[in-house]
Amino acid sequence: MTEQAPIAAYIDHTLLKPEASEAEILKVCAEAAEYHFKSVCVNPVWVKTVHRALRGTGVLTCSVIGFPLGATNTDVKVFEARGATLDGADEIDMVINIAAARALDKGALVEDISAVAEAVHAGDAILKVIIETSLLTDEAKVLACQAAVEAGADFVKTSTGFNGGGATVEDVALMRATVGPDIGVKASGGVRSLADAQAMIDAGATRIGASSGIAIVNGGTGSTSY
Repeated sequence: MTEQAPIAAYIDHTLLKPEASEAEILKVCAEAAEYHFKSVCVNPVWVKTVHRALRGTGVLTCSVIGFPLGATNTDVKVFEARGATLDGADEIDMVINIAAARALDKGALVEDISAVAEAVHAGDAILKVIIETSLLTDEAKVLACQAAVEAGADFVKTSTGFNGGGATVEDVALMRATVGPDIGVKASGGVRSLADAQAMIDAGATRIGASSGIAIVNGGTGSTSY
C-alpha cells in the first residue's frame, strides 16, 4: 500500500475455480464494484458475463490464457487471447511455456510471449505473463522475466496458484530487480492478508492477485481458494 493508492486498487479479485457458478461470478463482480478493486479475474468462459456486470463500475475485466499449465501451443494461446479481448477482457494473464523456461530456452519463450502480446495489444488490452515461480530456479525466473520484457509484456506475474507454491517476497523482489521500474509485477498465489499484500508491495509488486481481496482490505485473513 502506498500514499498514491489504497490497497484495493492493487487487487485483481480472482475466481478461477473450474466449478464456479454464474451466481458466484456475479457475486465476485458485485464485491469488486463495492470495494473498488482493480479488476475481476476469471476463466475465459466468464469474460462476457463479467464485462457486462462491471460496465460503468470502473473495475476492469481480466482473464487467463493457457491456464494453468502453459503447455498449449502458441497459436492456441493467441486464439484464446483474441477471443477473450473480443469478449471484453481489458487484461490477459498468460502462462508461459514452463518447460522452455526450465530448459533456459529464451528464444522459445520470446516467440511464445510475443505472439500473444501482439494479439492482446491489438485488442487494446494489457498482457501479464505468469512465469510460475514455484517450478523454476532463480536463473530460470530471471530468464523468463527477461523474455517477457523483450517480448513486449506489460507485467510479469509470479504464479497461477494451481501448480505448487505461490508468491514469495523473495521472488517478487527478484522479478522487480530483473524487469526494472517500468514493467508491472503481479504477486499471486497465497496472498491472503493485508500483511501479505503489504509485504509484496514493499518488495516491488504493483498488482496483487487474490481470492481473498475482501479479507485483505478488511485486515483479516482469507482462504487459499481460487
